[in-house]
Amino acid sequence: MSSFDRNVRLVYATILLLGTAYGASLSVTPLELAKLHFDKHQIGTLAICFAGGIVAMSIPAGALVRRLSAKATLLGCLLVYAAAVALFPLQTTYLGAGAVRALDGASSVGVWVACETVLLARSDKEHKALVMSLYAMAIAVGYVVGSGLARGIVLFAEYKHVFFAASGIALVAFALVAARLDASAHRAAAAPPTEQKGSGLPAMALLWRIKTSCLATFSYGYFQASVVLFLPLYLIEAKHVAERDTTIITAFFAGGMLLFSTIAARLGDRLGHLRVMSALASVGIAMILGFVYLSSWTAMCAAIFVAGATLASISPVSLALQGHVADPRDYSRANAIYNACYAGGMLLGPPISSAIVTSSGGPAMLYHFAAMWAVFVVATLVFAADDPARAARAEVLGEAGGGADVG
Repeated sequence: MSSFDRNVRLVYATILLLGTAYGASLSVTPLELAKLHFDKHQIGTLAICFAGGIVAMSIPAGALVRRLSAKATLLGCLLVYAAAVALFPLQTTYLGAGAVRALDGASSVGVWVACETVLLARSDKEHKALVMSLYAMAIAVGYVVGSGLARGIVLFAEYKHVFFAASGIALVAFALVAARLDASAHRAAAAPPTEQKGSGLPAMALLWRIKTSCLATFSYGYFQASVVLFLPLYLIEAKHVAERDTTIITAFFAGGMLLFSTIAARLGDRLGHLRVMSALASVGIAMILGFVYLSSWTAMCAAIFVAGATLASISPVSLALQGHVADPRDYSRANAIYNACYAGGMLLGPPISSAIVTSSGGPAMLYHFAAMWAVFVVATLVFAADDPARAARAEVLGEAGGGADVG
């Protein structure tokens, strides 16, 4: 089975290493910025610089994979990321820090697009969601390992040394890709290269074909970027949760995703990706609304865990759906559009959520998250025909009905 050939395993190793670099650097980024005397507003807006870099590079990254290769794109972006993360603690001005964060985002999305193109191209139709869920799990495990690494480093050294270590990890990933990844890894293993050449669909037609996947990743980017910033504040101010307790929110959310994403993936591959995403979002909505009414911290932790198991598991399933509906020659462009939608959600989520929580309070913020996911659920019903599994079931039922008529 091509789903787990050497190139797929190599992408997992690469994204695990990059996730470790992310986890290490991000865990001390606010602390380093505070040490450099940036205020809270400046620290918050630097996240916009990161998302802006993703938006700016998403579409060009797809073009690079198409014109060069996934390997060349990966190598270039890993080098840029290594340089950006090493330069970050050396910045003393807001402009310099913003520029480096933008480079961080731009190089990161180049890595994502290249990796996702390889995985979709090298996996068979029966296992795409499983392959993508393992990809999501690899980066999540990297975050956990990286944060532990950062904690160990700061016991003996300064924050800046964490960034230097992250740069070194990225260079290890660069060496691994350079030595082992096939130059043709972005092409489907079962099809000759000549079958995957050509311009493919026009951009707007391709966007329409993958619209449900794009809406899923936009919603998740919007939710993820907003909830990280504002849920802890809401719990502290409205639910009187101790500030130190809110530090484990990410662990519960990630834990839910790690434990359930492969189950969601297998269900998506067997039952249909849109059906599973709709069910996941519906349960996630209930968990979001629960925060308005729950008063027990234990119950809130359980709700966070289930929210991670459902809403975070949507991402790999949506990528798998995209792999089914897009032509293999369009994978790099489809992944570029997909990641642009994710970054668009990251850009819009925090300022809109901030305006809502400031004017109407925390419950209104939670209601608007639930409403956004409800729109996605409605879209999965309206565009149910986008799921190839639905068409396959209809064909089977039609054949069964035809057989009955003949009899």
